[in-house]
Amino acid sequence: MADSRTRTEQATDFDVRHRSRTILDGPNRAPARSYLRAIGLDDEDFKKPVIGVAHSWIGTMPCNFGLRRLAVQVMNGIREAGGVPMEVNTVAISDGITMGTEGMKTSLVSREVVTDSIELVARGHMFDGMIVLAACDKTMPAAAMALLRLNIPGFLVYGGSIMPGHFKGEDVTIQEVFEAVGAHAAGKMSDADLMEIERQACPGEGACGGQFTANTMATALEVLGLSPTGMAATPAVDPKKEIIGREAGKLIMEQLEAGLRPRDIVTRQSIMNSFVSAAATGGSTNIILHLLAIAREAEIPLSIDDFNEVSDQTPVIADLKPSGKYTAVDVYNAGGIELITKRLIEEGMIDGNQLTPTGKTLAEESASAVETPGQQVILTRETAKSQTGGLLVLKGNLAPEGGVIKVSGADRSRHQGPARVFEREEDAMQAVITGQINDGDVMVIRYEGPKGGPGMREMLGVTAAIVGEGLGETVALLTDGRFSGATRGFMIGHVAPEAAVGGPIAIIQDGDTITIDVDTRELTVDLTEEEIGQRFAAWSAPEPRYQTGIMAKYAALVSSASEGAVTHPVL
Repeated sequence: MADSRTRTEQATDFDVRHRSRTILDGPNRAPARSYLRAIGLDDEDFKKPVIGVAHSWIGTMPCNFGLRRLAVQVMNGIREAGGVPMEVNTVAISDGITMGTEGMKTSLVSREVVTDSIELVARGHMFDGMIVLAACDKTMPAAAMALLRLNIPGFLVYGGSIMPGHFKGEDVTIQEVFEAVGAHAAGKMSDADLMEIERQACPGEGACGGQFTANTMATALEVLGLSPTGMAATPAVDPKKEIIGREAGKLIMEQLEAGLRPRDIVTRQSIMNSFVSAAATGGSTNIILHLLAIAREAEIPLSIDDFNEVSDQTPVIADLKPSGKYTAVDVYNAGGIELITKRLIEEGMIDGNQLTPTGKTLAEESASAVETPGQQVILTRETAKSQTGGLLVLKGNLAPEGGVIKVSGADRSRHQGPARVFEREEDAMQAVITGQINDGDVMVIRYEGPKGGPGMREMLGVTAAIVGEGLGETVALLTDGRFSGATRGFMIGHVAPEAAVGGPIAIIQDGDTITIDVDTRELTVDLTEEEIGQRFAAWSAPEPRYQTGIMAKYAALVSSASEGAVTHPVL
């Protein structure tokens, strides 16, 4: 931490045009300037720092639908502060819309594509600084990964949560719609009610409204220090979001003047702070996958084994969906993510001395957080929902590299039962909605990992259908794929090694006894090493599902989920 502060203090002579001079200055750069005059730049602009404003506006989903409008305000703030903004548009995949289809396999792949595309444009056009606007599940970690990879002054701004919908007098999110599908299939919900909750759950733009992956990442990245304190919690449609955009545009110019870079901010301790914030709010299992990837971009050693000890010491101090009562908008009304940060510092759960984009510490930035009197969303250690964190890694002969469970969404600590094996998600979903799953079963969905899927798709459709069918308290599920942040129940994802590369999950057969023990952190199958070896002798890896295109490239390059499912260059 002292080294980061020293670097910041020594950066007073930082050249605010440290990259753009190369592409814009001098007689031989006349052709470049000529091109830029065509889009409105003039002589004065060529003397100013160039700031990339990257976003993933796309007309396919509500999550990112407001980012283009927000980008306008960010660019206004940059101009007012003496910079030249350059807008960059990249892509996004909606996890919720593609859920349960082949299209969902593209979601995690998009994290790498978004990271790579932001890097490409920033390197190609030699931006001096960068703001990334993000809103949906994979664009959030992608923004952080790109900022750390580039390591130019910059930060991300979260587009904001959707407002909750209303159904029969209750606040609802997309989680309740997915669970309604299961309830409808079981005859517990009418056609009319299913249609009504479908119509009401998503009232406008913004990311999914519980402490699902987008809001988990928004919380975690603000605590990490890559998102300015106090900017993330404001809902997408709140008029204050435009003010935040303008402030962000001015802040990037201050950060550039200070020469403060993402790798000055992100340390191993700030990464662990980030994980604590996710565990303490009952956040998404995807945080582990994404923090492993973020740490790799920051060149900070981090292992999947580093998470359990932290989670064991972290109480769940937020009563948020999917396992709790409230939504992300309720967090905002209670005092914001900055109040969560302040509470975590006060309780001694995170280190408040870590830096933020302003150059101030987390403790300094969150000290002014104001708690709304009587709020019941953000709790204390004494009033916590549970005294241990919500996210754990299990290991054993079924998952030598680990599997991830969100215990804040589970109702028990141990489950033992017969395996029901499925080679793909669609078959498992059909079994659930047609009543073929029995109490006590352990559903196993394999060949859905990073390579095998490829893309390690989320399975909210299946997990929500299990809950909606009334099986959430009696059935377990494990997969080498992933879960949505909206998943709840006794569900283990990220099982590694995955089936496609010869992980033990590949040789499980119907009827094998599987034991999931949260207390001992074990995930095992009742087979001897000899029996496992005999089955592998008769096993062969399946042919890749994609032979060409981006999916094939991804499958060829992607690492294990236990390493963050990042793509490694072939050297």
